[in-house]
Amino acid sequence: MKISIFLITFIFIGFSNIAQNQLSLSDTYVSKGIAKHDNKDYSKAMENYSKAIAIDPKNCEAYYWRGYLKLDLGDYREAIEDYSKAIAIDPENNFAYHCRGKSKQHLKDYQGAIADYTKAIEINPYTSDSYYYRGICKSLLNDYRGAIADLNEEIEKNSKNIEAYLLRGAVKNILKDFRSAIDDFNQVISMDPNNFEVYYYRGIAKIYLGQKESGCLDLSKAGELGHHNAYNAIRQLCN
Repeated sequence: MKISIFLITFIFIGFSNIAQNQLSLSDTYVSKGIAKHDNKDYSKAMENYSKAIAIDPKNCEAYYWRGYLKLDLGDYREAIEDYSKAIAIDPENNFAYHCRGKSKQHLKDYQGAIADYTKAIEINPYTSDSYYYRGICKSLLNDYRGAIADLNEEIEKNSKNIEAYLLRGAVKNILKDFRSAIDDFNQVISMDPNNFEVYYYRGIAKIYLGQKESGCLDLSKAGELGHHNAYNAIRQLCN
């Protein structure tokens, strides 16, 4: 039996349309999942992301967003699995590397997190906060110079990242670079005058520089704002 070219073309177009509709439906479930996620309806968000994946197992965005939800919920190991699947589908997805790094960081796999942040930066040097989080991991591994280098890059790209200034100052305290640390702490205070951590760290730096009275006032301010260790530091350093 001969099958006409017209019939073959009709069948091919029909299957193509079905496949395209399935892909569109998968993306629709991702969009629904994001909306539920934003509204903190986490069970429905998870359900929609999973439906998107069931329809299209190669939907990178579905794995990414489901991983993001699992990261939000503290399910770090399963988040890593979803991000790894997203990366397998799209090896240039810098956000998937970044978020997988955050998941590894929560699990204290700092070297693994650094590797993922580094990959995210290689793909796109402007990946949101990757230098900052890599700096955190380096500081936790006692690579203080490396941490400062990353925090310098983060601040250059995002001069409003208060946490980057605060961490850089704290690391400089560890390295006994107190004057430069105080410059960072002053910057934090100019942006967030009620940050109790910064007064604590600046107070310590001032005391080590011999500015005891001013340093103790900073520690007192930190205590007033709620720093749990400030008054202990006052007893040890200011009396």
